[in-house]
Amino acid sequence: MTAEQILCSASSYTEKFYFNPKYNNLPKKIQDEIQVAMVIFTEDIGGELYLFFDDEGNLNIATDYDEADYYYDEIGSGLKVAQMQREKRELFEQLEEYYKTFFMG
Repeated sequence: MTAEQILCSASSYTEKFYFNPKYNNLPKKIQDEIQVAMVIFTEDIGGELYLFFDDEGNLNIATDYDEADYYYDEIGSGLKVAQMQREKRELFEQLEEYYKTFFMG
């Protein structure tokens, strides 16, 4: 994943949310919805969470954590990712269409 493909990320370590300015033309409501979901995820599970587009324009979710982070819930992470994919399926499909339309031609 390249920096340009990252839509956003959240970190429980720095307690920060990053939204890639390349995608600032997305409606504020969508940006806010994504931010809330990302922040809740990292507050519940810990670590870092990334939403990014792959080379085919699919939206992916990736997690990462510091090996010394004994509070990170690796099992819960997988469950929470699956939950987010189910609950945000329609939004994620719309984001993929947006990416394919505006950035892939």
